Amino acid sequence: MKKVGDGTRVLNFLVDTILYWILAVLLYKWWNFHVLYWGYMHLNFGWFFFGSLFIYYLIFEWLFAKTPAKWLTGCTVVSNKSTPASMQKASVGQILIRSLARLILIDPFFIPFLGSTLHDHLSGTMVVES
Repeated sequence: MKKVGDGTRVLNFLVDTILYWILAVLLYKWWNFHVLYWGYMHLNFGWFFFGSLFIYYLIFEWLFAKTPAKWLTGCTVVSNKSTPASMQKASVGQILIRSLARLILIDPFFIPFLGSTLHDHLSGTMVVES
C-alpha cells in the first residue's frame, strides 16, 4: 500500500475538476431552460458547481472507492486504519466527510502543513496505488 505522490494528486484534481465542471454546466443549462420556459427560480452557477462537486465525489468514492481520474492514474481511496496486508475501503461516513471537506476552497493548500490535503486529514483516509 503505497501513497501516491503530489503529481498524481494534481493530475487527479485537474481531470476530476474538468468532469464535474462539465456536469455543472450541463445542469445549469438544463435548469436555465426551465427558468425561461416554466418560471423556475433562477440559481447562480455556484450552486450547480459546488453541488456537482459534492455529489460527484460522494457517489464515485462511495460506490467504487475511486473517481474516473483515479481510474486513469491507478489510485484508490482507503481508510487510514488499513494495514498494508488488507486495504480497507473507506466507510460511508469517511466518504461523506471527505466530500464535504472538499467544499472548503483552501483544502489543497494544507499539504505543506499536514502532509496531506485537508479532506484526507479530516476524514481519516488516504489515496494509494491500486
